[in-house]
Amino acid sequence: MIRQYSLLQKVDRTAVLLYGVMVTLGWMNIYAADYNPDYVRVIFDFSTSAGKQFVWICTSLILMIIIFLFDYKFFDSFAYILYGFVLTLLVFVLIGGKEVAGSRSWISAGSFGLQPSEFAKFAACLALARYLGNVNTKLKNLKSLAVSLLLIALPAVLTALQGDTGTALVFAALIIPMIMEGMSVIFLMPAFGILLIFLLTLLLNQTLLFVIISISVLLAIGLNARKSRQRIMAVIVSGAVVVLMVRSVDFILSDVLKPHQQKRILSLVNPNIDPLGIGWNVTQSKIAIGSGGLSGKGYLEGTQTKFDFVPEQSTDFIFCTIGEEHGWLGSVFLIALFVTFLLRLILIAERQKSSFTRVFGYAVFSIFFFHFSINTAMTIGLFPVVGIPLPFFSYGGSSLCAFTILLFVLLKLDAHRIQELQRW
Repeated sequence: MIRQYSLLQKVDRTAVLLYGVMVTLGWMNIYAADYNPDYVRVIFDFSTSAGKQFVWICTSLILMIIIFLFDYKFFDSFAYILYGFVLTLLVFVLIGGKEVAGSRSWISAGSFGLQPSEFAKFAACLALARYLGNVNTKLKNLKSLAVSLLLIALPAVLTALQGDTGTALVFAALIIPMIMEGMSVIFLMPAFGILLIFLLTLLLNQTLLFVIISISVLLAIGLNARKSRQRIMAVIVSGAVVVLMVRSVDFILSDVLKPHQQKRILSLVNPNIDPLGIGWNVTQSKIAIGSGGLSGKGYLEGTQTKFDFVPEQSTDFIFCTIGEEHGWLGSVFLIALFVTFLLRLILIAERQKSSFTRVFGYAVFSIFFFHFSINTAMTIGLFPVVGIPLPFFSYGGSSLCAFTILLFVLLKLDAHRIQELQRW
């Protein structure tokens, strides 16, 4: 008991305090999102989202205790085993999972539901940290780079196959710890190039885009006229590849993506393309946030909230409730809270002597950063609606427990950093 008390004294109290504040504010706003003035129910009513979220908050507290009862070396030693176990769950979900909102990503047992893809983020962070923490792993080596990308890609692909594109995209954030561990950003240039071409194809007329590509190729050939033939051929081949990529965008939109995914991407480029259909969520979200003004309408006084104009307001669009009821000031406070939290995670990662804990710390940071930035961006129309919750604020048991595990495993490892220093 004395040892456990001594360990708790070493836990980063600032991170714990920020966690407590965000979970509490999230719980209150979940209650506000589902609040009905004609049928008022207490916040502890277990038939409501707020009541159910309270149960998950209590479950998260139990998970914290369990995490601190484990030996800190457990997470390093069993990283690959946990990773394999979660991958097995993801495969099981594909075969016999329950479909919710068009996504087969749930394991259901009566009224209890578990979403393994949320915990796959934690498992992927552990596995990547274990691999990159090995002294023999060098990301300048193509084999090490390929293995690292495979560890990220496996859960991402299995999650995408479930129909949960939003959660699958989150795994891309794990590129951040790879960059911090020495991966050259040159490897990311093809991905950025493909994304840029995709966006330009959506924004510009294809004929105009072909003219721009042709002029660029001719200019490049002219600049390299006195150089080797190989360089001129490389320019021509590059131009041909870009043209093929432009032509492939139509194929991807019409034959690869699902209809609702197509509309979400097109509505980002043209918000007025389907204002009463796929664009409804974002349009109402912006109305709700904008109607809050400077200081908001007041807690439980949001009209957009009361009349259910914004679908999924207690989950993916919880930011709307904050913007409407607490205004610009409330929104800025939430953003400042998250920025402080993210900076704290960076500080925790940077002060580690253990490579495993440092990589895991940056992986945790990347997951939280991706969720926060994409969720807030999609609610104000800067990113397609992809169904990503706002950490600690959005309603959801699996997500809250998964975020809690991510954070408190890091805090557990951080509390033992003195022991790691002594080993060195």
